[in-house]
Amino acid sequence: METESLYNVIYKRKSIRKYDMTPLDRTTIEKIESFLKEIKPLDKDIKTEISIVSRIDVNSLYAIKAPHYLTISSEEKEGYLTNAGFIMEQADLYLSANGLGACWLGMAKPDKGVLGTSKLNFTIMLAFGKPNEKLYRENIAEFKRKSMEEVANFKEYSSIMEAVRIAPSAINSQPWYFTYNESLINAYCIKPGFLKGIIYERMNKVDMGIALCNLWLALAHEGKKAECIKDDRVQKDTPQKYYYITSIKID
Repeated sequence: METESLYNVIYKRKSIRKYDMTPLDRTTIEKIESFLKEIKPLDKDIKTEISIVSRIDVNSLYAIKAPHYLTISSEEKEGYLTNAGFIMEQADLYLSANGLGACWLGMAKPDKGVLGTSKLNFTIMLAFGKPNEKLYRENIAEFKRKSMEEVANFKEYSSIMEAVRIAPSAINSQPWYFTYNESLINAYCIKPGFLKGIIYERMNKVDMGIALCNLWLALAHEGKKAECIKDDRVQKDTPQKYYYITSIKID
């Protein structure tokens, strides 16, 4: 898979909420399906299925109206939500890089008939299609994001971490925090408050996958290889109000 085009669109991509409701032609859909087969998972041991469904298969009140939706289903094991976010961010960036709009839908679900076709559990979905609004941001200043100091405690790899800083997240919450030591970039997720509960914790874990995908793409752009590992020593140093997700070993 060519990662450079995905990396380049990180800095101008935005969520699209208005679509031309004309379905995409079959050739375009086939190209998307071909790309989906090449997507790199964060954890190859977690089974997933990605499907393209039409607007007639999604009648949720929470769904943005679009001609197509991309859904991912997964077996539910440790790290599956972060893995799903990592996978779907690649799809999001691919669509944007190819002139199509997309938007993450945290609360929407496809119809029960669609859900019943998979033995795996529905996880999250994207709306997508031809945009009926401006597709790209004009410059990076249009991103409304936390400062670098709020998302990372180190200045090494500043260009790489900029791609992480501007990653999309549910209600723009940016739940991530990163530290660096001994060639490891360590990823942590904020603990949701009591009132935000399970829903926000679920979405935050998906968001972590989105951020980690941007991190991987930025490292690839710099010619560096990344390996996702768990490090018990790092976990013991988890910052207050956060919990440990994973570490990225850089070569």
